Amino acid sequence: MGLSWMYMAYGDVAAVAGVLYGIKPAVTAIVVSAAYRIGSRALKNGILWGIAVAAFVAIFVLNLPFPLIVLAAGVTGYQGGRFAPDKFAVGGGHGKAGKSMGVAVIDDTSPTPPHALFTWTRFWQIVVVFLGIWLAAMGAMTALYGWDSVLTQMAWFFTKAALLTFGGAYAVLPYVYQGAVDHHQWLTAPQMIDGLALGETTPGPLIMVVSFVGFVGGWTKAIFGSESLLLGAVVAACVVTFFTFLPSFFFIFLGGPFIESTHGNLKFTAPLTAITAAVVGVIVNLAVFFGYHALWPKGLSGQFEWASAVIGICAAVALFRYKVGVIPVVFACGLAGLALTFLRSLIF
Repeated sequence: MGLSWMYMAYGDVAAVAGVLYGIKPAVTAIVVSAAYRIGSRALKNGILWGIAVAAFVAIFVLNLPFPLIVLAAGVTGYQGGRFAPDKFAVGGGHGKAGKSMGVAVIDDTSPTPPHALFTWTRFWQIVVVFLGIWLAAMGAMTALYGWDSVLTQMAWFFTKAALLTFGGAYAVLPYVYQGAVDHHQWLTAPQMIDGLALGETTPGPLIMVVSFVGFVGGWTKAIFGSESLLLGAVVAACVVTFFTFLPSFFFIFLGGPFIESTHGNLKFTAPLTAITAAVVGVIVNLAVFFGYHALWPKGLSGQFEWASAVIGICAAVALFRYKVGVIPVVFACGLAGLALTFLRSLIF
């Protein structure tokens, strides 16, 4: 929220705009790196490559919603596990076979402790508690502000987004973009890119970029009036964060006991294998989206940003060739953008 406030209050200042100018192409390189990292592990055969390509075409060309792509991939994986199990049994295991790392307090042969075993009583307790928390929060917001209010719609939308976080933030961000930018218009496309750039500067999970989306949406929509922009932005960011992470903890507590019991079972792993392949295509789509807006900020009819391209290439070389960490790359590219802005001010 601190970074979001600085962005909204001082985003037009030349120095801040210069730093963001340098970070944007770096973000493109980082997303490409994420797609490569996941794809190199997940795309082990032609069928999985085909799923990834189909997912890219579905979201980039056909503009199909991310939930539909996830569902189609899951069904494909389930059927593939039945008729071509060797193509979907690509899980790795726990390290190299036969390599012992010594005795561990809890290892693969340790019995599951009683509190981690599945029981129907615990299952329904978790369902009732979490569903009760969600209904109470959603009901209170609907009663206070109405169903069509910005805060209530944010709560509903990010609940759905949280239920679709297969593959992490890079995979769900196109869905967030579709909803927050295209449908609800809580923020603009350039602001969404800037939000991801700010998210890459922090060591926390990238999904926290949704807090930026909520903050900007609460600010631009002036949900508590033009005299209380900061208050509205902070409340919106808190609402979005709460409804994004509540389903996450629900999945953790509910799904934990199933992890070891379903390990290696193709009925459960094959759909996830196919979804992971589809996620690679979705992330590539995200890279294309950010690359387009970084290199042609005013559209294809506008000027090509050669400086941005050079920064992006340098970031890619640092990530792929020299294995530099994300935060140092973002920091260096931000400084490059700042220096470039300073030089341009001296020349022009």
